[in-house]
Amino acid sequence: MRCLLIEDDTQTAALIREGLQQARHEVEVCHDGASGLARATGERWDLVVLDRMLPGGLDGLAILGAMRLRDDTTPVLVLSALSSLDERVRGLRAGGDDYLTKPFALDELLARVEALVRRAGQRVEPEQLSVGDLTLEPRTRRVFRQGKPVLLQPREYQLLEYLMRHQGEVVTRKMLLAAVWGYHFDPETNVIDVQMSRLRNKIDKEGAPALIRTVRGVGFTIAVPAQDDVDADG
Repeated sequence: MRCLLIEDDTQTAALIREGLQQARHEVEVCHDGASGLARATGERWDLVVLDRMLPGGLDGLAILGAMRLRDDTTPVLVLSALSSLDERVRGLRAGGDDYLTKPFALDELLARVEALVRRAGQRVEPEQLSVGDLTLEPRTRRVFRQGKPVLLQPREYQLLEYLMRHQGEVVTRKMLLAAVWGYHFDPETNVIDVQMSRLRNKIDKEGAPALIRTVRGVGFTIAVPAQDDVDADG
């Protein structure tokens, strides 16, 4: 199992990493909020172990919120020295699957990890997302249009995956900023329009019917075009 551990205390991180590796899991470690956010939202993981309080301007709940806004259902075990009932409830409501207070026994952490893995095994992650003749494979991050591979940059891929997971819905710019870029960009920035233009040029090239549409003043949507629209384009 591929695990991401986000923990600023190096001794605690080393202990958890060793325990997970002995349980035959692959472990990557981040020690601050900024790098943790980038790794958590930029790659696929089987489990995230996430410290509640982190340096780097982002705490664990901000990272968790960014993951859930992307419809990322990766199991997340929240670690925290904040042990009050209110804090535990807050962590779970933010999208955490379990909450373990510090200090903790390594055996308990590993038991909770095993429980989360069993639960996650009952979820069915689609092998493929499709919109018309456009397909995306979440596990391999491969994209095809009319059976031909489409090479995308990481941001372009994240935009497309988010749109396809919300197929037929209108996705606002604010939603895209939070889901793809985190919380580092001004909502008035044109970064989304620039990336969306590049994505469209790759997805809708060679006369293929346009799948990504702009909803003026709101955001974007992806859907199979109505036949009237196809005839008009032809």
